[in-house]
Amino acid sequence: MSYIGSLDQGTSSTRFMIFDHKGVVVGQHQVEHQQILPRSGWVEHDPAEIWLRTQEAIAGALSKAKLSGKDLKAIGITNQRETTLFWDRRTGKPLSNAIVWQDIRTDEYIAMLSETDRATVHERTGLPVAPYFSATKMNWLLTHNSGIREGVAAGTALAGTIDTWLLWNLSGGPSGGAHLTDVTNASRTLLMNLETLQWDKDLLSIFDVPSACLPEIRSSSEIYAMTDPAGPLGCAIPIASILGDQQAAMVGQACFDHGQSKTTYGTGNFALLNTGTQIVRSRSGLLSTVLFKFGDGPVHYALEGSVAVTGSAIQWLRDQLGIISETSEIEILARSVQDNGGVCFVPAFSGLFAPHWRSDARGVIVGLTRASTKAHLARATLEAICYQTKEILDAMSTDSGTSLQEMRVDGGITSNELCMQLQADTMGIDIVRPQIQETTALGAAYAAGLAVGFWSGIDEIRTQWKQSRRWTPSTSEEEREAGFTQWKKAIEKSLGWAE
Repeated sequence: MSYIGSLDQGTSSTRFMIFDHKGVVVGQHQVEHQQILPRSGWVEHDPAEIWLRTQEAIAGALSKAKLSGKDLKAIGITNQRETTLFWDRRTGKPLSNAIVWQDIRTDEYIAMLSETDRATVHERTGLPVAPYFSATKMNWLLTHNSGIREGVAAGTALAGTIDTWLLWNLSGGPSGGAHLTDVTNASRTLLMNLETLQWDKDLLSIFDVPSACLPEIRSSSEIYAMTDPAGPLGCAIPIASILGDQQAAMVGQACFDHGQSKTTYGTGNFALLNTGTQIVRSRSGLLSTVLFKFGDGPVHYALEGSVAVTGSAIQWLRDQLGIISETSEIEILARSVQDNGGVCFVPAFSGLFAPHWRSDARGVIVGLTRASTKAHLARATLEAICYQTKEILDAMSTDSGTSLQEMRVDGGITSNELCMQLQADTMGIDIVRPQIQETTALGAAYAAGLAVGFWSGIDEIRTQWKQSRRWTPSTSEEEREAGFTQWKKAIEKSLGWAE
C-alpha cells in the first residue's frame, strides 16, 4: 500500500500528515515555531526555524506511522500565504526574517501610492493594495536591507513565499533546489496578473520588485521536482502539489463546483466561494483570487474574505490576559453565562480585513459594566469570530447574487460546539463540519495524488466527503438583527485609533 504525504506550514506551526487512499490520516506530527514581534504591528518568522520544524514534522509523522519516505507515492505542500522572504541561493541561508501576512509595517509606504497605481493593481490582481499582500513586504525588504539589495543585483538572492522556500529546500536547496510557486500563492502577491497567470511587468514596476529573483509560476497540481534523498524523507519522491492554505481547504472540502463555499477557522478566518472559471469582481470589499488549477486543466477562481484575528483572539485571552490556561477552556467559560451581558469585543489587533479594509482600526471592548465578568468576555470573543464571518458571507451573497443555504467549516475552532451554534444563529443558515476535519492538509494531498494518479479524478474525491455534524439556527430573525446591530456599533468604535 502507498500513501500521500502533506506538508502543512501554517502561521503558528508546521505539520506533516500522511493519508491513505480513503483520505484517512495514518500518521501526523506537528511542531510550533516562534512568533517574532519586534514592535507594534510587526510580525516575523525565522525561515531557518521553519525549515528545521518541517524536517522534525516529517520525521515525526513517518515514525508515528511506522513508515519510510519510500512508502509515499508523492507529497504536497500547503502554506500560510503572503508571508515573504529572501534567501541566498549559494548558502541556503535566509537574508532576514520572513515578514508574516499579519504584519502591517508597510502601511505608510502604501499611503504614498497613487490612485492610478492602486486602480491598476486592483484591476489586474483582484486585490486591494494592503499591507496583507506580499509585494509591499518585498518592497520593504529591498528598501531596508542592503544585503538583500546587493544579493538581488548580483543574482544570488531568491525571493518567494513560504511554499517556494520549502520546495527549494526539499528538492536540494543550494545543490539545485527548484525555485517555483503555484498560481494560488502567486495570486496573493499583487504581482501576478489574474488573467494571464504570469508576473505582470507593470505591477513589478509599481512595487519595484525585480522579476529575476521571483520563482516561476506553475499549476497547483503537477510534479515540480523530486525530494532530495539526503533530505528528511531519505529518498526521491515527487513533490506534486502546491496550494495556499485556504485554497487547499476548499479542495479538501471537495468544493469543486460553482457556488460552493467553506470557511476555515484558524489564526484568522478565511471564507471562499467558488466562482468557477469566471473572475467575479467584488463590489463589497472581497478579494478575487485563484482557487486552483490542476495541471493543464482550466483555472478556477474564487471570492474570498479574510478576517485577521479569530483563533488568535482566543490565544490572546490565554497568553496576554490569562483568562484561560488552555484554548479549549473558552467554551466552558462562555457557556457559564446565558449571553454576553452587553459586552462586545472587536479584536482588530492589526486593523480590519474584508469587507472593511481599515488598517487604522484597533481592538476595542465595549459595553462593560460592574456586572461584566471574564465569562462575558469569553462569550463576546466567540461572538466576534461569528460576526466577522457573517460580514464576509453577507458580502459574498451580495457579489455573487446567491443566497447561501449552508456553509462548510473546518479548522481548530470547529471543535468548539458553542461557537459553531453561535455561527449558525448569527448567520441564520446551517453550519456543516466534515468527518475529516484536516481539510487544508487533505486538500494538498488530494492535489498531489491527482498529479500522480493516486486518485482517478475529482469525482472520486467528491465521494469521500462525509458530514460529521450539522448545526441549525436556534434564534429568531429579530434576535439575529439585534445582535448584529450591536456588533456594527462596536465596529464604529474601533475605527480611527491608529494614525
